Amino acid sequence: MATLAQQLEQFGGLGVFLLAAALTALSVAAYRRERERRMLVVALAYGLFAVRGLVVFLEYELLPYLDPSTVELVEHSSVLLVLAGLLAFFAALFVE
Repeated sequence: MATLAQQLEQFGGLGVFLLAAALTALSVAAYRRERERRMLVVALAYGLFAVRGLVVFLEYELLPYLDPSTVELVEHSSVLLVLAGLLAFFAALFVE
């Protein structure tokens, strides 16, 4: 049985995944309509956040199937996706 903290982390990860996936889809639709390259960069950033949310959500589900140290490494290194997403948003705003 998962602790309350683990459940909150899992549901938070699911929420981030669902919201970021929806925003990715909306950004891709906006790109198709406007053909502005910045929207692709924004879609990429939201996609990175979606992958991070999915990793956090699946962390405890993968423990029975994978080595715990591997799952921990993937979960902790997924913070790099957040950094990449933030850099992508910066690029979309300030790079011509």
